[in-house]
Amino acid sequence: MSVSESLFDQPVSEHKESGKAGLLNRIIARTIDFIIVAALYEVIPKVGFFAGLTYLLIADGLFEGRSVGKKLIGLRVYVYDNTDNVRACSFRESILRNFPFAVGFVLFGIFNVIPLIGWLFSLLIVAAVVLFESLVLMGSEKGMRVGDELAKTHVVQERQEE
Repeated sequence: MSVSESLFDQPVSEHKESGKAGLLNRIIARTIDFIIVAALYEVIPKVGFFAGLTYLLIADGLFEGRSVGKKLIGLRVYVYDNTDNVRACSFRESILRNFPFAVGFVLFGIFNVIPLIGWLFSLLIVAAVVLFESLVLMGSEKGMRVGDELAKTHVVQERQEE
């Protein structure tokens, strides 16, 4: 049985109690994704901002519910359907769940063009968004941040095959 079969072929009732992703793993995966966004922003002239924003929004819809960072760390984003099944995060849910970070990134781009102190405002805005999302995540009993609540998604640690 493959990892994807074990995740998607089980009813929701078997998933609710097990597999919640740890905070450290989520932070590491998100950091990897932010590094990719920053690389796109810096490396690709003129369109790097939009490439980074696009990746940030659709990242969790890639690789059957895994961004590059989540794939490297072994996490997966899934959605509870109205039925009794689990499905991978699609691009639609990815855009919804990453919307708070995208707002921070857009504000970063706007304030970053202000000479001399723009980078400071940009840094403060991004830090505020990340801090707010992290506090909500840590305070959530279900391990859900604001973006997860918007998209009705959950992040789980993939099971290791034995």
